[in-house]
Amino acid sequence: MTVEEKLEIILKSCESKKGIDTKVMDIKGMTSIADYFVIVSGNSSTQVDALAREIDEKLSEQGVEPIHSEGKNSSRWIILDFSDIIVHVFHKDEREYYKLERLWEDNENSENNEKINEEEQ
Repeated sequence: MTVEEKLEIILKSCESKKGIDTKVMDIKGMTSIADYFVIVSGNSSTQVDALAREIDEKLSEQGVEPIHSEGKNSSRWIILDFSDIIVHVFHKDEREYYKLERLWEDNENSENNEKINEEEQ
């Protein structure tokens, strides 16, 4: 299964469980841990758990299992690691607190600034 097919299943799963503010971040050029982060929020611990379960079940139906997962006991921030895609399912309050996408966007912007500075020299 291609990474694009996995992304499509993940995004459809988020939509079917009414995930909030789903974002796909292409992190290929920034790290070797994965190609993409998918970040999605839920309004409650119940919704966070339902989002993670739906993603896990739909990919499992296609023979794709996470190589690691964390946070299922608390249902505040669940991580599903599918090797080339890492899914972060946040409770909306946790997402606001950690601002994970901003950390990666800041990294991307600083890398672009470094390249610009190198070209100017």
